[in-house]
Amino acid sequence: MQIRLSKLVPVLCLFVPVLVFADGTRTWEQSKFDDLIKGTPDSVAISNTGGLELAPAFKMLSTTPSTYLWSIAADRNGNLYAAAGSPARVYRISADGKSAVIFEPHELQVQALVVDKNGVIFAATNPDGKIYKVEHRNAGAKTDSEKPGIDSAWSSSVFFDPDSKYIWALAFDKDQNLYAATGDPGQILRINPDGKESIFFKSDEANIRVLAFDPKGDLIAGSDGSGLIYRITPNADAFVLYSAAKKEITALAIDKDGTIYAAGAGEKHGGVASATGAGSISISSPTAGAVQTSPSASPAAVAPVISVTSAPAGGSEIYRIAPNGSPARIWNSHEDLVYALAFDHQGRLLAGTGNRGHIFAITGADQYTDLLKATANQVTAFSAALGGGLYVSTSNLGKVFLLGAESASEGTYQSDVFDAHIFSRWGRAEFRGTGNVDLFVRSGNVDNPDRNWSPWKKIDLQKDAQIGVPAARFVQWKAVLHYGDHPPRVDSVALSYLPENVPPEFDEVSVQVGVRYQSVPRPAGADPTQQHFDMAPPSTHDKDSIGVKWLVHDDNDDQMVYSVYYRGDGQTRWLLLKDGLTDKFYSFDASLLPDGGYTVKIVASDAPSHSPGEALTADRESARFEVDTTPPQISNLTASADGSKIHVNFRAADSFSPIKRAEYSVDAGDWQYVEPVGQISDSKTEAYDFQAAVPADLPPPVKPLENSAANQVEHVVVVRVYDRYDNMSSAKTVIRAK
Repeated sequence: MQIRLSKLVPVLCLFVPVLVFADGTRTWEQSKFDDLIKGTPDSVAISNTGGLELAPAFKMLSTTPSTYLWSIAADRNGNLYAAAGSPARVYRISADGKSAVIFEPHELQVQALVVDKNGVIFAATNPDGKIYKVEHRNAGAKTDSEKPGIDSAWSSSVFFDPDSKYIWALAFDKDQNLYAATGDPGQILRINPDGKESIFFKSDEANIRVLAFDPKGDLIAGSDGSGLIYRITPNADAFVLYSAAKKEITALAIDKDGTIYAAGAGEKHGGVASATGAGSISISSPTAGAVQTSPSASPAAVAPVISVTSAPAGGSEIYRIAPNGSPARIWNSHEDLVYALAFDHQGRLLAGTGNRGHIFAITGADQYTDLLKATANQVTAFSAALGGGLYVSTSNLGKVFLLGAESASEGTYQSDVFDAHIFSRWGRAEFRGTGNVDLFVRSGNVDNPDRNWSPWKKIDLQKDAQIGVPAARFVQWKAVLHYGDHPPRVDSVALSYLPENVPPEFDEVSVQVGVRYQSVPRPAGADPTQQHFDMAPPSTHDKDSIGVKWLVHDDNDDQMVYSVYYRGDGQTRWLLLKDGLTDKFYSFDASLLPDGGYTVKIVASDAPSHSPGEALTADRESARFEVDTTPPQISNLTASADGSKIHVNFRAADSFSPIKRAEYSVDAGDWQYVEPVGQISDSKTEAYDFQAAVPADLPPPVKPLENSAANQVEHVVVVRVYDRYDNMSSAKTVIRAK
């Protein structure tokens, strides 16, 4: 089905009423990279700005018995040679995928290889390696040894045996001088065609990791230690072009204009590179990349390399150094480590990464496309293939792929599974894109589509675009992109659905006597209709208030409105206290309720989000609580003097709760606790009968006036009583003694 933008406009118009006016209708849309990357592409590329397009044709050419393929290079006839480890070998792979072992050294790894203009292979081994010359016997070469399983048409001999522990990279200049990047020590050796060697460049870094020649014939090199990128002239004059933020330069690529692209990995410590040197290198898993010349270079000039350091932390970065020397970071990833850089036939920069086996196309500063994923953990090297394509090698497992110059004829993308959380009806699909694209949808009620979901249903985007799958909780879409006159592209897919309305559910209702809740200011710009403010409201102590709060959730995420009811002990009818609440709390004066026991009921309704008659409610009752705002009454208070003692009697009674405690004071002295007659204070009525001592530190009574009727002493006795809810009342009496 051919979908063009001009035909798409009427389809989009059909969706506007559904998405805007259909009460309760929701939309699941996928268009952004972070959403699309969760899906499963097959020959489909994902742009970081969003959208799907066909990836280049990508097919597996050969699978080797070796775990790692460190480096690959092609000759002029399109035959590919691969440097491998575990076991260490050099494979020859023809254009039709047939492979043969042509070299198997004693060392653990064949680390790097290049092919000269005559088709002779130079292979470097690690550790304590050598450079071997591997050539077809028709060339008349002598062989050091022959092994079973090795193609007898090929011979090998030691070409160069340096003192270095590691040989990381090989590259030819235009005069067929061979350059070798070494580690421990970090230097560059030059070997002329006759095998005569010299130290071309000596650095203070632990390792020189990668090499490539620019169009002017200058050698570009990257180091491990301080992440330095050097430009070295044919006269061996070296200049540091850039000190990267990363510890190790893992890959290089130079375009025909002389722009340098370099990948860095590994963290520098304290702003200074770790100086552990080759001792930190572990022959276990790859971490560095391949070198690729510009697309216009011949296959024989390609010189890929890869390291064997442990996977560095902190991800990778890619830098661009302009011909005038100006540097810029154009790409970074915390998850993917760049092992190889190359250019495709369009001149786009490709980055082979791990440990997810992705190839990215870098099109500008922070602009990239997740081009494809290999069926291996690391994409380790690129090499130019006949017809404008690229050979691609991988590790874990050791495979070779062919990345075509043209797009795949067809690609499929499956979205991730969408969970509506509620049983839902599915309406229409909204597609935005161009070219020949088929859209399919399926649904189910378990999160695994392989467990009896509905079959894929093709959506007719030319008509009403009805999804037409069974109502269910989960859904998934699939796009099939077909190569045609116009490149197919998917910009966004949106599915409309209506969740079945379910009633709200209460988690908790609590009542606190003596607490008042306060409203929380909403964040600036927050939608007042949204109910996502479940933090506990601030509260203050207020003995005259009653605070009610509740927790409730609605699986439809509807806007809610609440009503508060109360009912006293022995009553059968709920009385409305407050309705129309949108907060999940309410405070009121305790004096509104007579003393007694009560229960509160909260009713939640999703009416604001639904048409009249379609709203659902739920309610929850609180635990029983008691209200007592009336203080106890004191009666029959008497006091009489008895020598140095005062005899006091009184009664205390409360209409609702037991008497909690009683206290007395004589002549404004300190309050003293007093027990009831029965000693245990647990009744609504208590009697008190006690003797209080007259304070010894009282001043003598004032001498009466001459005309005073009598010489008397007065004492003031005050008592106070508390009920269980700390309501208090007091009373006093005065006694006079001669």
